[in-house]
Amino acid sequence: MSDYTSETAQPLPPAAPQPLSPADERTWAMLAHLSVLLNLFTAVGGIAGALIIYLVYKDRSRYVAYQSLQSLIMQGILWMGGSVIAGVFWAATSILSALIIGVVCVPLACIVSLLPVVSIVYGIVGGIKCYQGADFQYWLIGNWVRSTLTG
Repeated sequence: MSDYTSETAQPLPPAAPQPLSPADERTWAMLAHLSVLLNLFTAVGGIAGALIIYLVYKDRSRYVAYQSLQSLIMQGILWMGGSVIAGVFWAATSILSALIIGVVCVPLACIVSLLPVVSIVYGIVGGIKCYQGADFQYWLIGNWVRSTLTG
């Protein structure tokens, strides 16, 4: 089929994207949150997964756009940022161990190392809530993301 009509030879306007069904919205929102599990195998695959879901479905569902953008930002903060911060803490602990002070820093470095794990748990909870049809919102960033999408 051609993009031109036979009478005027003008291009047809692009078709509006079809909205997702409620079941599909829940499924894609859940997958956006569960994409954090890809980080276990690829380091940044979860961020890429949430970004792809956002870009593909942002025009078809505000719910999926909201949930996937939240997942993308939270993974960036907790997974990537947490990993960098944990690395810095462990490096400082190693250096300070030569002065015996680093031994005191080990518990703090262990706690900071849990940030990526928190990201995984939080993503799984978000995925389950979305699949159940709830309007899941991450702490501290949910309202910001909502205002960004509506503003």
